[in-house]
Amino acid sequence: MRQEQLEHLIRASGAIIGDKEIVVIGSQSILPWLTKFAGKPPRDWPGIFTLSSEADIIPIDNSEEKSNLIDGTLGEDSYFHKMYGVYAQGVSMETAVAPDGWFARCFRLVNQNTMEIAGWCMHPADLFIAKSVANREKDWAFLDAMIAYRLARKETVLHLLPKVHHPFVDVELLHKNIVSRFEKIGESSTQEFLMPEDSASSQEKPADDISQPGGMFST
Repeated sequence: MRQEQLEHLIRASGAIIGDKEIVVIGSQSILPWLTKFAGKPPRDWPGIFTLSSEADIIPIDNSEEKSNLIDGTLGEDSYFHKMYGVYAQGVSMETAVAPDGWFARCFRLVNQNTMEIAGWCMHPADLFIAKSVANREKDWAFLDAMIAYRLARKETVLHLLPKVHHPFVDVELLHKNIVSRFEKIGESSTQEFLMPEDSASSQEKPADDISQPGGMFST
């Protein structure tokens, strides 16, 4: 999925449910952040970040009825999916287990292509933690690439980790697993995460630091 395709889904979702704002979680919430941290000239990102054709979308008021409407109209195997090659899955605020305050850290994606409908896209650090909590094998390479390309910063992730409050999450074990992943990927090259179609000359330069002192994560 490309950013313009996500923007189309934001526009379509808002129009269908009659809202001017929606929330995007899951892997494709990273798309506007890739643009934000691409630099000048824009760096090449590995295809693993855009591999998914699905965007997880939450109505801004967390309405189950609206979520089902998104799922039924823009979901997998829908006419929209067959026509445009991407689809939306209507989900809820409870779908992703993320640190407290994650919504306040979202990127507000809104432009002419979204028809001024705003899509609030989950911050990479919150996305990294949510995917680490879910711990699905299909997400491991995505998490590793987030570290390798410095979209997930160890200090930021560990700062937010104590803000995860869920009865079924062992934060101490989660901390141990995340530190282990950072240590493992710290010895890897970003070239390991390139898809076959990616440019062989992908830049090694890391993305801008998203956890500067005094920023949104300072206490």
